[in-house]
Amino acid sequence: MARQWIATQWGEPEGWEFVDREVAAPAAGEVTIRVRAAGVNPADYKHVSAPRPGAELPIPIGYEVAGVLTAIGPGTSIGSGDAQVGDAVVAFRIQGGYAEELTVPAKDVFAKPDRLPDEEAANLLLAGTTAAQMLHTVRARAGETILAHGASGAVGVSVLQQAGELGVHVVGTASEASFARVRRFGGTPVEYGDGLAERVRHATHAPIVAALDTVGTDEAVDVSLELVADRSRIVTIVAAARAAQEGFAAVFGAQPESQAYRDSVRSPLLELAGSGRLQVPIARTYPLAEAPEALRFLAEGHPGGKIALIP
Repeated sequence: MARQWIATQWGEPEGWEFVDREVAAPAAGEVTIRVRAAGVNPADYKHVSAPRPGAELPIPIGYEVAGVLTAIGPGTSIGSGDAQVGDAVVAFRIQGGYAEELTVPAKDVFAKPDRLPDEEAANLLLAGTTAAQMLHTVRARAGETILAHGASGAVGVSVLQQAGELGVHVVGTASEASFARVRRFGGTPVEYGDGLAERVRHATHAPIVAALDTVGTDEAVDVSLELVADRSRIVTIVAAARAAQEGFAAVFGAQPESQAYRDSVRSPLLELAGSGRLQVPIARTYPLAEAPEALRFLAEGHPGGKIALIP
């Protein structure tokens, strides 16, 4: 038996249940992981806040974890290759990560780099693969300057670092209180609010050739449209309606093409993190039993880094 958070009704995390569940023995193509840290993301509660097509209750919560293999299905290797019981691993995209132990598809499990702490490993891939797809979608290239809205958030911080690896300079919107975080990861911060487009122009002598929106405000979209001539080089992960109206890209994890791309970059991102070139700032950790409290803290906005649940 292992404890796990599940949504038994649509709504806020306070309505979830922390239950004892049998951990299924892994079949071929599956492995069992004892969780050391579970990543916490806005999608964890947004995806069960209201009914949506294809989703049926009860729903286990959580998409990414770091832990240790406790069982391996017959004839099974993991996403990164051969593995043994006791190996440290990272898993994403899975379901039910807010758990003490769980059985998941082996293809979504990868060896954890030794130097990567569990709390960071458990929070690397959802934000990291999203950032990678956004950069890929706008075709960011070495020597260019791009605009990232929400540069101090989890996806934004990953964008800053991955853009740096590509040789791309980022002007990033943030509150003044978060400027140090944007600078720490190689970006040029500008404060959002009235006059944003002009502040972005003053922040760089280079043209803004692409824009990445992680916040979804009308301001972010309007400024992107004003500064970027080619709408095929604007992407959002929030403002789907504006994207459809204005003719630029919106990408979401549920899209088949998004899933395929994000799955393809899991191993490279883990290699970057293992080398120390991709960091995941951690704001706080909570005991697994306090998941609703952790999500309340996240929902308050600007936590200053990622949050991990520790069984």
